[in-house]
Amino acid sequence: MTPFLDIDDLSCDELADVLALAAEPAAGAAPVLAGRGAALVFEKPSARTRSSTELAVVALGGHPVYIQGFEVGIDTRETAEDVARTLACYHAVVCARVLDHEVLVRMAAALDGGPVPVVNLLSDRAHPCQAIADLLTLGQVFGPLEGRTLAYVGDANNMWRSLALATAMVGMTMRTATPDGYGPDPDDVARVARLGAEVELTTDPAEAVAGADAVYTDVWTSMGQEEEAALRRKAFAGFTVDDELLALAAPDAVVLHCLPAHRGEEISAPVLDGPRSVVWQQATNRMHAMRGLLGWLLR
Repeated sequence: MTPFLDIDDLSCDELADVLALAAEPAAGAAPVLAGRGAALVFEKPSARTRSSTELAVVALGGHPVYIQGFEVGIDTRETAEDVARTLACYHAVVCARVLDHEVLVRMAAALDGGPVPVVNLLSDRAHPCQAIADLLTLGQVFGPLEGRTLAYVGDANNMWRSLALATAMVGMTMRTATPDGYGPDPDDVARVARLGAEVELTTDPAEAVAGADAVYTDVWTSMGQEEEAALRRKAFAGFTVDDELLALAAPDAVVLHCLPAHRGEEISAPVLDGPRSVVWQQATNRMHAMRGLLGWLLR
C-alpha cells in the first residue's frame, strides 16, 4: 500500500477525496478499522497530534496503541525496518512522529507492497497531516480555494514545505516571507513548480501579506533547534504577525498557526487570540483531517 509521507504522495484528486471525507463526519467515519489496531509511534512529544490521531482511529472503529520512542528504540534496540515489520504484524496502519524523515522512508520501504501503510505524523522534513487540516479550515472559511492567496511569514521549515505543496495542489497562491538564510530549498521550490504553481518569495513580510486572504506563521525555533533560539530571534526580528502587519491583508483575511505558539515572537497575543484567528478551528480539524486520511487510506 502507498505510504503517506508528504502531501504530494496523494494526487490532487485523491487530496480532494480526503478533504471530502474529513468534511463529512458521517461519510468519513465508516468503520474501516473495526476490530483492528493502529500503531502510533512518537519519538517527539505531542499534544494535538496524539489526541487527534487517537480519536480519529476510535471514530473509525479501531484501537489506537500509543508507543513512545524509547519503547521500540528505533535504530538502537531494533532497526527502523524491523520495528515497522513487527508493528505491521498487529496493526492495520503504522503512524509515526519521528526526528529524522529518513526513518519513515525506511519503514515504508520495509513494508512496500504490503497492506499496511506508513503515515507521517511529523518529521523534520514534513507535516502533511497538519497541512490537510489547514486546507480543511480554509475551505470552511472561504469555500473553494482556487485563486485564493495565502501568505506564510517565518521559517521555511517542515510545515512550510507541506503547506506549499498542499496549497499548490488546490490551486492557491502561496507567498513566502523569510529572512535571508531561512528561505526554502531550491529543490522544494521545484517540487511546487512540478505541481503547476509558483512560490512567490520575498524577505519583506509586508510584501507577502499585502492583500492576502490568509496569513500563516509557525514558531521560529522548532524542536531540536533550541540552541539556535537566540540567533533566530535576532534573524526574525520584524517578522512577527501583529495587528500592524495583519492590517495589510484583505479585510476578511484569517490567521492560522499550527501551534504551539510563542506569543510575542512569531505572532502577537492580540492576533492569536483575536477575532481573525482560526487557530482553534484549525486545531479541531486535526482530528477530522486524520479521520478523513485514515478513512481514505484504509477504505
